[in-house]
Amino acid sequence: MAELKEIKKKPKRLFAIGDIHGCSEELSMLLNFLEQDMKISKKDHVVFIGDYIDRGPDSKGVIESLLAFKEKHGEYTTFLKGNHEDMLLGWLGLGGENGIAYVSNGGSDCLKSYGVKRSGKPDDLLNAMPEEHLAFFQSLTGYLLCEEYVFAHAGLDPLRDLREQIDDDLYWIREEFIQNIHYFEKTVVFGHTPFEDVFFHLPYKIGLDTGLVYGNALSCIEVESEVIYQIGYGDNVIYEHEFAEKGGVWPPAELAE
Repeated sequence: MAELKEIKKKPKRLFAIGDIHGCSEELSMLLNFLEQDMKISKKDHVVFIGDYIDRGPDSKGVIESLLAFKEKHGEYTTFLKGNHEDMLLGWLGLGGENGIAYVSNGGSDCLKSYGVKRSGKPDDLLNAMPEEHLAFFQSLTGYLLCEEYVFAHAGLDPLRDLREQIDDDLYWIREEFIQNIHYFEKTVVFGHTPFEDVFFHLPYKIGLDTGLVYGNALSCIEVESEVIYQIGYGDNVIYEHEFAEKGGVWPPAELAE
Protein backbone atom coordinates (compact mmCIF):
# COMPACT_ATOMS: atom_id res chain seq x y z
CA MET A 1 0.00 0.00 0.00
CA ALA A 2 1.27 3.46 -0.89
CA GLU A 3 2.45 5.85 1.80
CA LEU A 4 -0.19 8.44 2.75
CA LYS A 5 0.95 11.60 4.51
CA GLU A 6 -1.72 13.60 6.29
CA ILE A 7 -1.79 17.23 7.43
CA LYS A 8 -4.41 17.50 10.16
CA LYS A 9 -4.71 21.28 10.23
CA LYS A 10 -5.01 23.18 6.98
CA PRO A 11 -2.23 25.75 6.55
CA LYS A 12 -2.94 29.43 5.95
CA ARG A 13 -1.95 28.99 2.30
CA LEU A 14 -1.66 25.71 0.44
CA PHE A 15 0.44 25.81 -2.73
CA ALA A 16 0.88 23.01 -5.26
CA ILE A 17 3.39 22.93 -8.14
CA GLY A 18 2.97 20.84 -11.28
CA ASP A 19 5.35 18.66 -13.31
CA ILE A 20 8.85 20.14 -13.80
CA HIS A 21 10.64 17.54 -15.96
CA GLY A 22 14.18 18.85 -15.81
CA CYS A 23 13.37 22.52 -16.49
CA SER A 24 15.50 24.10 -13.79
CA GLU A 25 15.42 27.75 -14.86
CA GLU A 26 11.65 28.10 -14.73
CA LEU A 27 11.56 26.22 -11.43
CA SER A 28 14.15 28.53 -9.88
CA MET A 29 12.17 31.60 -10.89
CA LEU A 30 8.96 30.17 -9.45
CA LEU A 31 10.62 29.20 -6.16
CA ASN A 32 12.20 32.64 -5.89
CA PHE A 33 8.75 34.15 -6.47
CA LEU A 34 7.27 32.06 -3.64
CA GLU A 35 10.04 33.14 -1.29
CA GLN A 36 10.46 36.79 -2.23
CA ASP A 37 7.00 37.86 -3.43
CA MET A 38 4.66 35.46 -1.66
CA LYS A 39 6.90 35.30 1.44
CA ILE A 40 6.02 31.74 2.32
CA SER A 41 6.38 30.87 5.98
CA LYS A 42 5.68 28.15 8.51
CA LYS A 43 2.00 29.04 8.26
CA ASP A 44 1.96 27.79 4.66
CA HIS A 45 2.56 24.46 2.93
CA VAL A 46 4.03 23.78 -0.52
CA VAL A 47 3.31 20.50 -2.34
CA PHE A 48 5.40 19.37 -5.31
CA ILE A 49 3.38 17.00 -7.46
CA GLY A 50 6.21 14.81 -8.83
CA ASP A 51 8.05 14.24 -12.14
CA TYR A 52 10.98 16.47 -11.33
CA ILE A 53 13.33 14.74 -13.77
CA ASP A 54 13.69 13.45 -17.37
CA ARG A 55 12.97 14.95 -20.80
CA GLY A 56 14.14 18.45 -19.91
CA PRO A 57 17.74 19.70 -20.06
CA ASP A 58 18.72 19.87 -16.37
CA SER A 59 17.33 17.19 -14.08
CA LYS A 60 20.35 17.51 -11.81
CA GLY A 61 19.80 21.27 -11.48
CA VAL A 62 16.14 20.71 -10.61
CA ILE A 63 17.06 18.38 -7.75
CA GLU A 64 19.67 20.83 -6.51
CA SER A 65 17.03 23.61 -6.45
CA LEU A 66 14.52 21.39 -4.68
CA LEU A 67 17.07 20.34 -2.07
CA ALA A 68 18.02 23.98 -1.43
CA PHE A 69 14.33 24.82 -1.05
CA LYS A 70 13.84 21.84 1.28
CA GLU A 71 16.81 22.95 3.36
CA LYS A 72 15.09 26.28 4.06
CA HIS A 73 11.44 25.24 4.14
CA GLY A 74 11.41 21.48 4.66
CA GLU A 75 9.06 21.45 7.61
CA TYR A 76 6.25 22.89 5.50
CA THR A 77 6.88 21.16 2.17
CA THR A 78 5.83 17.80 0.71
CA PHE A 79 7.57 16.20 -2.27
CA LEU A 80 5.42 13.57 -3.98
CA LYS A 81 6.80 10.75 -6.08
CA GLY A 82 5.97 10.75 -9.79
CA ASN A 83 6.14 7.88 -12.25
CA HIS A 84 9.51 9.13 -13.53
CA GLU A 85 11.08 9.03 -10.08
CA ASP A 86 9.60 5.58 -9.56
CA MET A 87 11.00 4.37 -12.90
CA LEU A 88 14.41 5.78 -11.99
CA LEU A 89 14.43 3.87 -8.71
CA GLY A 90 13.34 0.76 -10.60
CA TRP A 91 16.17 1.15 -13.10
CA LEU A 92 18.62 1.59 -10.24
CA GLY A 93 17.30 -1.56 -8.57
CA LEU A 94 16.05 0.37 -5.56
CA GLY A 95 12.43 -0.67 -5.35
CA GLY A 96 10.65 1.24 -8.12
CA GLU A 97 8.71 -0.27 -11.02
CA ASN A 98 9.03 -0.18 -14.83
CA GLY A 99 12.76 0.43 -14.69
CA ILE A 100 13.21 -1.35 -18.02
CA ALA A 101 11.43 1.56 -19.73
CA TYR A 102 13.27 4.32 -17.89
CA VAL A 103 16.08 5.33 -20.24
CA SER A 104 13.85 5.34 -23.35
CA ASN A 105 11.10 7.26 -21.53
CA GLY A 106 13.11 10.43 -20.99
CA GLY A 107 15.60 8.99 -18.55
CA SER A 108 18.52 9.47 -20.95
CA ASP A 109 18.18 13.24 -20.44
CA CYS A 110 18.50 12.75 -16.68
CA LEU A 111 21.59 10.59 -17.15
CA LYS A 112 23.13 13.25 -19.40
CA SER A 113 22.60 15.94 -16.75
CA TYR A 114 24.72 13.84 -14.35
CA GLY A 115 27.40 13.29 -16.99
CA VAL A 116 26.37 9.70 -17.79
CA LYS A 117 25.96 8.44 -21.36
CA ARG A 118 22.67 6.97 -22.58
CA SER A 119 24.44 3.61 -22.75
CA GLY A 120 25.50 3.95 -19.12
CA LYS A 121 24.63 1.37 -16.49
CA PRO A 122 22.82 1.93 -13.18
CA ASP A 123 26.12 1.83 -11.30
CA ASP A 124 27.43 4.65 -13.49
CA LEU A 125 24.60 6.91 -12.40
CA LEU A 126 24.89 5.84 -8.77
CA ASN A 127 28.55 6.78 -8.85
CA ALA A 128 27.85 10.13 -10.50
CA MET A 129 24.85 11.14 -8.40
CA PRO A 130 25.43 12.95 -5.08
CA GLU A 131 24.25 10.93 -2.09
CA GLU A 132 21.77 13.61 -1.09
CA HIS A 133 20.12 13.38 -4.53
CA LEU A 134 19.61 9.65 -4.19
CA ALA A 135 18.30 10.14 -0.65
CA PHE A 136 15.82 12.67 -2.01
CA PHE A 137 14.43 10.19 -4.55
CA GLN A 138 14.11 7.53 -1.87
CA SER A 139 12.30 9.86 0.53
CA LEU A 140 9.42 10.90 -1.74
CA THR A 141 5.85 10.63 -0.47
CA GLY A 142 3.11 8.59 -2.17
CA TYR A 143 0.22 11.00 -1.67
CA LEU A 144 -0.93 13.75 0.68
CA LEU A 145 -4.22 14.40 2.44
CA CYS A 146 -5.06 17.87 3.79
CA GLU A 147 -8.68 18.33 4.90
CA GLU A 148 -10.77 18.67 1.70
CA TYR A 149 -7.79 18.19 -0.66
CA VAL A 150 -5.80 15.17 -1.77
CA PHE A 151 -2.56 15.53 -3.73
CA ALA A 152 -1.31 12.66 -5.91
CA HIS A 153 0.96 12.61 -8.93
CA ALA A 154 -1.33 10.91 -11.47
CA GLY A 155 -4.61 10.70 -9.54
CA LEU A 156 -6.55 8.11 -7.59
CA ASP A 157 -8.55 5.00 -8.40
CA PRO A 158 -12.18 6.17 -8.01
CA LEU A 159 -13.25 2.62 -7.11
CA ARG A 160 -10.72 2.10 -4.33
CA ASP A 161 -10.93 3.44 -0.78
CA LEU A 162 -9.14 6.77 -0.34
CA ARG A 163 -6.72 5.32 2.21
CA GLU A 164 -6.02 2.13 0.26
CA GLN A 165 -4.63 3.50 -2.99
CA ILE A 166 -1.82 1.59 -4.70
CA ASP A 167 1.41 2.86 -6.24
CA ASP A 168 0.54 1.91 -9.81
CA ASP A 169 -2.52 4.19 -9.80
CA LEU A 170 -0.88 7.05 -7.89
CA TYR A 171 1.91 7.24 -10.47
CA TRP A 172 0.25 6.11 -13.73
CA ILE A 173 -3.54 6.35 -13.77
CA ARG A 174 -5.14 8.54 -16.45
CA GLU A 175 -8.56 8.07 -18.09
CA GLU A 176 -10.09 5.95 -15.33
CA PHE A 177 -9.55 8.88 -12.97
CA ILE A 178 -9.79 11.94 -15.23
CA GLN A 179 -12.91 10.91 -17.11
CA ASN A 180 -14.90 9.81 -14.07
CA ILE A 181 -16.30 11.38 -10.94
CA HIS A 182 -15.37 10.02 -7.53
CA TYR A 183 -16.93 9.89 -4.08
CA PHE A 184 -14.02 10.88 -1.86
CA GLU A 185 -15.70 14.18 -0.91
CA LYS A 186 -12.36 15.85 -1.56
CA THR A 187 -10.74 17.65 -4.48
CA VAL A 188 -7.83 15.69 -5.95
CA VAL A 189 -4.94 17.84 -7.18
CA PHE A 190 -2.80 15.90 -9.66
CA GLY A 191 -0.22 16.15 -12.45
CA HIS A 192 1.11 13.52 -14.91
CA THR A 193 -1.34 14.21 -17.75
CA PRO A 194 -0.45 17.46 -19.56
CA PHE A 195 -3.15 19.99 -20.36
CA GLU A 196 -2.96 23.26 -22.27
CA ASP A 197 -3.97 25.10 -19.10
CA VAL A 198 -4.78 24.14 -15.53
CA PHE A 199 -7.60 21.59 -15.75
CA PHE A 200 -10.66 22.09 -13.54
CA HIS A 201 -13.40 19.57 -12.87
CA LEU A 202 -14.59 20.88 -9.54
CA PRO A 203 -15.24 19.78 -6.90
CA TYR A 204 -13.60 16.55 -8.06
CA LYS A 205 -10.18 17.39 -9.45
CA ILE A 206 -7.60 19.95 -10.56
CA GLY A 207 -4.89 19.01 -13.09
CA LEU A 208 -1.60 20.87 -12.72
CA ASP A 209 0.61 19.49 -15.50
CA THR A 210 0.62 22.23 -18.15
CA GLY A 211 3.38 20.75 -20.30
CA LEU A 212 6.36 22.90 -19.32
CA VAL A 213 8.88 20.55 -20.96
CA TYR A 214 6.83 20.65 -24.20
CA GLY A 215 7.19 24.42 -24.42
CA ASN A 216 4.08 25.47 -22.50
CA ALA A 217 4.20 26.49 -18.81
CA LEU A 218 4.95 25.54 -15.22
CA SER A 219 1.88 26.02 -13.03
CA CYS A 220 1.42 26.60 -9.31
CA ILE A 221 -1.90 27.04 -7.52
CA GLU A 222 -2.84 28.36 -4.11
CA VAL A 223 -6.09 26.66 -3.24
CA GLU A 224 -7.33 29.01 -0.50
CA SER A 225 -7.16 32.20 -2.56
CA GLU A 226 -8.00 30.26 -5.75
CA VAL A 227 -5.11 31.78 -7.69
CA ILE A 228 -2.88 30.28 -10.40
CA TYR A 229 0.76 31.35 -10.82
CA GLN A 230 2.44 30.40 -14.11
CA ILE A 231 5.74 30.88 -15.88
CA GLY A 232 6.06 30.05 -19.56
CA TYR A 233 8.85 27.91 -20.98
CA GLY A 234 11.91 30.11 -21.45
CA ASP A 235 10.15 33.07 -19.85
CA ASN A 236 11.15 35.10 -16.80
CA VAL A 237 7.79 36.51 -15.70
CA ILE A 238 5.27 34.99 -13.29
CA TYR A 239 1.70 35.47 -14.46
CA GLU A 240 -1.24 35.43 -12.04
CA HIS A 241 -4.77 34.23 -12.83
CA GLU A 242 -7.89 33.36 -10.88
CA PHE A 243 -9.28 29.83 -10.97
CA ALA A 244 -11.26 29.29 -14.15
CA GLU A 245 -14.16 27.62 -12.39
CA LYS A 246 -15.52 27.84 -8.87
CA GLY A 247 -16.30 24.79 -6.83
CA GLY A 248 -19.55 24.25 -5.01
CA VAL A 249 -20.79 22.65 -1.82
CA TRP A 250 -20.59 18.89 -1.54
CA PRO A 251 -22.28 17.02 -3.05
CA PRO A 252 -22.73 18.86 -6.36
CA ALA A 253 -26.18 18.99 -7.91
CA GLU A 254 -25.48 16.12 -10.29
CA LEU A 255 -25.02 13.77 -7.33
CA ALA A 256 -27.63 15.19 -4.97
CA GLU A 257 -30.75 13.10 -4.58
